[in-house]
Amino acid sequence: MHRVVMVAALGYFVDVYDLVLFSIVRIASLRGLGVAEDQLMVVGVHLLNMQMIGMLVGGLLWGILGDRYGRVSVLFGSIALYSLANIANAFVSSTEMYGILRLLAGIGLAGELGAAVTLVSEVLPRETRGYGTSFVAGFGVSGALVAVAVAGHFDWRTAYIVGGVMGLLLLVLRLKMAESGMFAAVADQPLVMKGHFLMLFTQRDRFTRYLRCILIGLPIWFVIGILVTFSPEICAELGATAGVSAGTGILYTYAGLVVGDLSSGMLSQWWRSRRQVVLLYVLLAMLSCTIYLNLHGMSPGVYYGVFFILGCCAGYWALCVTIAAEQFGTNLRATVATTVPNFIRGSVVLMTMGLTSLRGSFGLVNSAMIVGAGCFAMTCAALWHLPESFGKDLDFVERS
Repeated sequence: MHRVVMVAALGYFVDVYDLVLFSIVRIASLRGLGVAEDQLMVVGVHLLNMQMIGMLVGGLLWGILGDRYGRVSVLFGSIALYSLANIANAFVSSTEMYGILRLLAGIGLAGELGAAVTLVSEVLPRETRGYGTSFVAGFGVSGALVAVAVAGHFDWRTAYIVGGVMGLLLLVLRLKMAESGMFAAVADQPLVMKGHFLMLFTQRDRFTRYLRCILIGLPIWFVIGILVTFSPEICAELGATAGVSAGTGILYTYAGLVVGDLSSGMLSQWWRSRRQVVLLYVLLAMLSCTIYLNLHGMSPGVYYGVFFILGCCAGYWALCVTIAAEQFGTNLRATVATTVPNFIRGSVVLMTMGLTSLRGSFGLVNSAMIVGAGCFAMTCAALWHLPESFGKDLDFVERS
């Protein structure tokens, strides 16, 4: 296997471990900090939003740096920041400090996936790059399974330290990573504008391509950031026969995501189409979300089984980021591939705002249905006119 693919996959593995760890230890960590039981969801939403806001900021920062100074430099800087921030999370003594560190961790976490997919897409041949990016995402999301295992056997503070240490160790593997030839060629062209975020808004076609790349990923993070993160509260309202654990829910969901990312990537290679496969998985995700939110009075085991199915159906994350990388030229590719997944993740902030504002009038389950319906509607509309990018030659630049 290509060394770049293997190292990128390991990097995303650590990234996902740290990304989902807060959702897993949310209740335990907040109780450890003395947060009242009736405030666990309110404070949890605030801290999750801090992390996601950090990812919005970091996505823009690392994307621009990736197009101006190289993809490898972003892989080093981002992992160093989120590793140190997560180690510091183990020593928080207040929710205020917790929030600041989740913000910093979010900024760091934002750079990993986009830079990795950009590098892999530019290094591998056009006919096989889908296999490489699918492996990066499929192997990477299994980091969530390790996060659940570590959090289940150790204190939440120790779980943060483990993630931070893994990240610092990964830096050693990246010492000999080479930059992509496509970026090196563009870097020597002084007249080509590199990493100019505002270029995405100067042409209508370029802007609509960018917006569609963001919108097609909304259902993925509706599943992860809403349906699974707040599954204890959602399943309680559905009348679950016993308490549902968010950590266990994440375990089953991410096990499904591993299956989904690998299978969707393979299917896109066999069908020679990204759009058709994404449409299939979006429709399956819509169906599985509807079933989940109408599943009343079941045992936790049944809900965990549904979470696995949700993960399988929402497992087109690799395709989503690969499409973003393939839609744009080398001088904007890292900016797009890094900001798109983080704007998708950051959309959880809007989703939680909608959820909390509707909850008082419609209840948690119905509010989730309304928010989900909006997400799927925008995704289908965006996918309808998105250009096919399978097999596209990526050796081109965007002109101002």
